[in-house]
Amino acid sequence: MIVAETIKLTATAKAAGCAAKLSPGLLERVLKSLPPPNDPNLIVGFETSDDAGVYRITDDIALVQTVDFFTPLVDDPFLFGQVAAANALSDIYAMGGRPISALSIVAFPPAAPLEILEQIMRGGLEKMREANCTVLGGHSIRDDEPKFGYAVTGLVHPDRIWRNVGARPGDVLLFTKPIGTGVISTALKQGKASEESVRAATESMTRLNRSTAEALLEFAAANDSGHGSAALHAVTDVTGFGILGHAREMAFGSGVSFRLDHTRFEYLPGAIEYARGGFLSGGLKNNRDFVEGCAVFAAGIPEEFRHLFHDPQTSGGFLVALDESLAPTALAALERRGVRASAVGNVIAKRSPLIEVV
Repeated sequence: MIVAETIKLTATAKAAGCAAKLSPGLLERVLKSLPPPNDPNLIVGFETSDDAGVYRITDDIALVQTVDFFTPLVDDPFLFGQVAAANALSDIYAMGGRPISALSIVAFPPAAPLEILEQIMRGGLEKMREANCTVLGGHSIRDDEPKFGYAVTGLVHPDRIWRNVGARPGDVLLFTKPIGTGVISTALKQGKASEESVRAATESMTRLNRSTAEALLEFAAANDSGHGSAALHAVTDVTGFGILGHAREMAFGSGVSFRLDHTRFEYLPGAIEYARGGFLSGGLKNNRDFVEGCAVFAAGIPEEFRHLFHDPQTSGGFLVALDESLAPTALAALERRGVRASAVGNVIAKRSPLIEVV
């Protein structure tokens, strides 16, 4: 679209994508000050900062609900819409749910060409159709910074919800996508990102976590019986708070500690170089402050990898905790669905520090 090519979307925002989130530390303090909801049908609320809320409708049906929107982190408006949709849908998949409907959230400069907004919404619709999720409508406001996203509703069985808590000592930690979308988006915003890096990051961010969820559902259905409990102990998608921010939530909520191996993670092309070059967002610095004192790096780990573990991810991968004996089976199930995943760490008994990166 010619008109879109004349406007650099990433230049219209002060912070890009999930890097625009409020500091996790500030958000945590506010949420802790609020009175907890008092509703017997509420299964998952905001008490553990889970990926979505879950509300019981019947003994067999619960609603999974989430909302996610952000500023542009790519320049192509159609791809921006796709990334925003994939990111919002991911929260439903991370709870073990199936998305069914969505409402769009739009903030758009009134003087900007409407063709850009049309392409943003068209991109989002295409990704929602891929997920078999129906867009019912939405809401829009005027804003100098474009913002786009969705409130998504899904369905899940009340007894088969995945939580971001429940990891146990002896578990293996799996991760399912390469990291580095934040530093690449920051480099793009400054006109320094290569086409290869932007293409790889965009492909990762627009790829639905649907196949990941389907593989894990298949794995859980085949392995839950005979083990005395669910095969999957904890699941979360890694987004704006970075690897360490989301790992902190999982470890703290589970009452355990994590040991992560930085060499076992996959990194997007160029991500290490951009982190080394100092293309660090404000969100990355907020994430680093959030985990200060509870996450430590082994001596000798280069600074660029330390940055990447704090890097805000958009439409990132799943961090999964499961019994060590079942890890090969889970990895095989993911591979059959075309999902590249790695065993990136272990769960150990709670100690200080909460998370160690080696």
